[in-house]
Amino acid sequence: MPESTASRQSLLTALDHRPPARLPVDFGGTFVSGIHVSCVAALRRHYGLGHDPVRVIDPGQMLGEITEDLKQIIGVSTEAVRGRMTRYGFPLSDYKPWRMDDSLEILVPGGFNVTRDENGGTLIHPCGDITLPPSALMPPGGYFFDSLIRQQPIDEDRLDPRDNLEEFTPISDADLAHFESMARDASATGRAVVASFGGTSFGDIALVPGAGLAFPKGIRDVTEWYVSTRSRRSYVQQIFEGQCEIALANLERIASRIGDLVDVINVCGTDFGTQTSSFCSVSTFQELWMPYYKRVNAWVHRNTNWKTFKHSCGAVSKFIPSMIECGFDILNPVQCSAAGMDPATLKQTFGRDIVFWGGGVDTQHTLPFGTPAEVREQVLRRCEAFAPGGGFVFNAVHNVQAGTPVDNIVAMIDAVHEFNGRTIG
Repeated sequence: MPESTASRQSLLTALDHRPPARLPVDFGGTFVSGIHVSCVAALRRHYGLGHDPVRVIDPGQMLGEITEDLKQIIGVSTEAVRGRMTRYGFPLSDYKPWRMDDSLEILVPGGFNVTRDENGGTLIHPCGDITLPPSALMPPGGYFFDSLIRQQPIDEDRLDPRDNLEEFTPISDADLAHFESMARDASATGRAVVASFGGTSFGDIALVPGAGLAFPKGIRDVTEWYVSTRSRRSYVQQIFEGQCEIALANLERIASRIGDLVDVINVCGTDFGTQTSSFCSVSTFQELWMPYYKRVNAWVHRNTNWKTFKHSCGAVSKFIPSMIECGFDILNPVQCSAAGMDPATLKQTFGRDIVFWGGGVDTQHTLPFGTPAEVREQVLRRCEAFAPGGGFVFNAVHNVQAGTPVDNIVAMIDAVHEFNGRTIG
């Protein structure tokens, strides 16, 4: 069996909560399981793969494209299907050179048109139009963009949920064709196909500011949005209701074109946990988010063979029973350093009902600031905790961040290979 096909089979076996022949690995399957462009470049140099500039596939987080040669070295089991457009409203195409503040030359999409502010920060503009007010900022010497808040004054008597639905529209024929083409190419690799179609991430705070809209209307301030989930709950529910109707109609069209070419669908990236607590109560989750998550997951499971992927950082152990009830198959990134997120406890309590996708190494402390030996030790211990019986896909805790020593990333990769030399019970 070809290596990539064996990797897909191992991942599908793990998703079925059965012991795979090898521990499946994901890097680059989603925008929450990737590697910063600078680290991809460093890995390519380390492995002697050349010094050609690396493509950016997510200009917000500045994630780098992991090409076939590096995927084979890492042992990646996944292949991504991602949208045609960036979060800033310009397409992922027509790449051109751009130099970061640390002098690293990379390739960015053609619509990546930036200006500088008075402090030397890099400003990115919606739709690639520098005549429009900027929607995100990379500070001087920075490595990724933060959204800029462009909230208009709020008139309580004139709030219209349709304003917060501007970016959610019926899928275009161009996007349908893009997804079908990319899914066919991804499936042809023999790896497991992980698709991010968009439109189902209810209240994802990274998307609330509307960074791809020229003049976003509605509630676009991050703080105001969180306040609204409490004080304007009916308004938020109307947004979610409208978004859900659009998303289900889009999924029906997508599934009719793509069908079994996809194995996993990334449903949402809405975060519910902080380092030590949460953004809301379980009862609020159940009242505000659960009905829409249930509808999306039920449609997917009723009409396709896709597994559904839920991302949430932080201390979310108290939400996991509700996530399982919602119908989610997979939880990512499994932030084991957060309160109540002990790997052994998570596996024992929830390992029969949900797949842990991530948690393989701490990207806040151990991977960027530990020694290679400490990285190896943590990776092996995490694999020993999560892997038995299946239900685990190796990935770091969220994206590998800029500034992470390449020797530590290599130690992580080597430790997974070392673990895969053992028997997974």
